Amino acid sequence: MQNAYHNLNDFSGRPIRTFNINAHFIASNPPTSFNPRSIYPRIHKTAYVGPFSSIIGDVSIGENVFIAPNVSIRADEGTPFHIGSNTNIQDGVILHGLEHGRVLHDGKEYSIYIANEVSCTHGCIIHGPCKLENRVFVGFHAIVLNAIVGEGSYISINALVTGGIRIAPNRFVPPGAIIETQEQADALGPVPADQEEFAEEVQHINQQFPPAYSLHFGSTRCSCGLACDCHSVKAILD
Repeated sequence: MQNAYHNLNDFSGRPIRTFNINAHFIASNPPTSFNPRSIYPRIHKTAYVGPFSSIIGDVSIGENVFIAPNVSIRADEGTPFHIGSNTNIQDGVILHGLEHGRVLHDGKEYSIYIANEVSCTHGCIIHGPCKLENRVFVGFHAIVLNAIVGEGSYISINALVTGGIRIAPNRFVPPGAIIETQEQADALGPVPADQEEFAEEVQHINQQFPPAYSLHFGSTRCSCGLACDCHSVKAILD
């Protein structure tokens, strides 16, 4: 059966182009006794939010940020969150914050502060209070909770960084390491050259995704988050 799954057509015989019917969820947080203010996220027009992702509450997302599919950014307990420009939040990442505990940036308190050109890779958990400074790399399934990670540092696969520690700039957390005391944090070595190159390549690739996906899904965008080609909508609805 040659090309059995290739070149699907609408009813007029035209190929059906990309159609994103799996809208993301963007909403204000529900008022509670510990967080009575309901605030809607602020997302820069050049950012991209993938399908099945949720962004809730007082969240600020900067220019050219890539939010991949199946991401949960939930500022309904600890709040606010900040995500800086050219940062990528990859598939399955969770951002949440505790009710108590904040980090400071330029004199303002945040539950989670993520600076510019940060990579939060597949399946990692960033849990406030925490701060990731510019160009931090967080590896697959790593966890950062109650910590400040300095500029250019690299947190490897399955590592845990916690305990109220502060990691100096350009430090390397090995795969599977548990860093929970300041003494452990102070003993970390520099980022190896090959890992630094890998982090730079991840940044290079992911900075291209927001405009690329926006073009791929077309210019038709409604308030529910659908981005699609108008001919595809007609083919599905007819």
